[in-house]
Amino acid sequence: MNGDAMHDEIARLEDRIETLASERERCRKIALAARLLAIAGAIWIVLVLTTLLPFDPATFLAAVAAALGGAVLMGSNKTTWEQTEAALCEAEVQRAELIGHLEMRLVEPAQENLH
Repeated sequence: MNGDAMHDEIARLEDRIETLASERERCRKIALAARLLAIAGAIWIVLVLTTLLPFDPATFLAAVAAALGGAVLMGSNKTTWEQTEAALCEAEVQRAELIGHLEMRLVEPAQENLH
């Protein structure tokens, strides 16, 4: 692979790394929302079962749905997070390998002009 092709491939990998990093950040936000949803549903269920809140079938069903939905979302998001993390690590390794194969030139420091 010639120098220009390597530079293009490195640039492509850097774009991919940025995309994957933003996907990972989105997964982090979804994980937080899923945890909050599951915890809020569970707390609501506990409050109803301990009779601190009156039983209402609609809100109880919504609390159960929130708890289960949060748990399912956490599991689904975990898989996506792991796949994104693996792809990100792979892209970083490929970029490092390409950079390692580049023939770097030593740039001489400029001579100071004393006037």
